[in-house]
Amino acid sequence: MYCIVDVETTGGVKGPSRLTEIAIYRHDGQQVVDSFHSLLNPGCPIPPFIKYLTGISDEMVQDAPTFADVAKDVLAITEGAVFVAHNVNFDFGFIQKEMNWLGYDFFRRTLCTVRTSRKLIPGHPSYSLGKLCRTLNIPLHGRHRAQGDAAATVLLFELLMRHDAIGLIPRPTPQNSHWN
Repeated sequence: MYCIVDVETTGGVKGPSRLTEIAIYRHDGQQVVDSFHSLLNPGCPIPPFIKYLTGISDEMVQDAPTFADVAKDVLAITEGAVFVAHNVNFDFGFIQKEMNWLGYDFFRRTLCTVRTSRKLIPGHPSYSLGKLCRTLNIPLHGRHRAQGDAAATVLLFELLMRHDAIGLIPRPTPQNSHWN
């Protein structure tokens, strides 16, 4: 199993920045089998730059759940799955930070679609999600929103799986079909 994840935040991983949106698509290696999406109330003002980039405003998240409200859902949907994201250290780092603040340990195997793309489909001038999707004709609706970016990353991930003749992407086998 894989979980393709994207988050939107109030800033960088370091420091007090918080999540404002999360989208997760659980994938069995063939297709999406489950999904989770939510705006999140960060409990602090969203900086103007972030509001401009994502379109997520303080008003949009004022009645949204906090991360604490959805943490158990995030734990459940990612359980036993490889955590996949475009620039995985950012998305995983943010969720891990939020989980740690709540007293949860959060460890998952990770796979970065930026690094994997560079190896499996080399030669692109940019591996940013927007430019790579444009070059590969992958539809990207709702750029800089968790659901749109995660949905595009699902399509990129499926393309990478088809191009992975060298076994870069871990595949479930009878021995590891329940990854931890």
